[in-house]
Amino acid sequence: MASPPRPLFLDGPRGPLFGVLHAPPSGRREALVYVPPLAEEANRARRMVHLLGRRLVEQGVGLLLLDPHGTGDSAGDFADATWDGWRADVAAGCAWLRGEGFAEVGLLGLRLGGCLALEAAAVTGPSRVVLWQPVTRGATYLNQFLRIRVAAGLGGAADGETTKDLKARFASGEVVEIGGYPMPPELAASIEQLDLTGLGRRAGCAIAWLQVGGGELPPAAARAVEAWRADGLEASARVVPGEAFWSIEETTLVPGLIDATAALWETAR
Repeated sequence: MASPPRPLFLDGPRGPLFGVLHAPPSGRREALVYVPPLAEEANRARRMVHLLGRRLVEQGVGLLLLDPHGTGDSAGDFADATWDGWRADVAAGCAWLRGEGFAEVGLLGLRLGGCLALEAAAVTGPSRVVLWQPVTRGATYLNQFLRIRVAAGLGGAADGETTKDLKARFASGEVVEIGGYPMPPELAASIEQLDLTGLGRRAGCAIAWLQVGGGELPPAAARAVEAWRADGLEASARVVPGEAFWSIEETTLVPGLIDATAALWETAR
């Protein structure tokens, strides 16, 4: 019988990092570090990820849900977050799992967390990276995130304020509050430069892309997977039916995504 999820703190490079470990009862062969998405997307996805942890444990696979520095219950403030610092936090999570006796450690990243997982892969040597609906271009994603403030028009956003205005404030070194999160300029600049295809080419491990929606894989996703395969990487992609649970305020589940993720280990057997 599997043990209940275990809340814990591990040593991070800039202070304690909070995590929840779903651990199999025995045979600690492989575990994943879950790399969450940005801001409210992380909160809306928690139920899905905990359900995944329960499912993976049944297959002897562990899952560490990690709050990077300045997020969730980890030390620090969001205004002090940096992309390089978050990458170091993911590496600390991988090292902690290895210290707990897991022979293989992989990464699971949702949305922006997918980019961070691939970037961390270049320094952590994971067994695999699983991507849930990853962000493909940081510049596009940053614009969408900034529009949260522009669309609100209230709560501090000035009349007629545009994404261009917000980027100018970043350029001047200002921390800008977006949807209740104080976004530091260094983090915004790092996000804007992200390119998922390039990050995957440096990952050096198997990559599994799982897209939520319907129909075929989006063109940007298909091109990225093709590029990785051309570079000799083991890359797979699959679309599963469901709604964008990370963007819906009410708790929304996509059982097919959990099934498709678990199937990655069933296929490997």
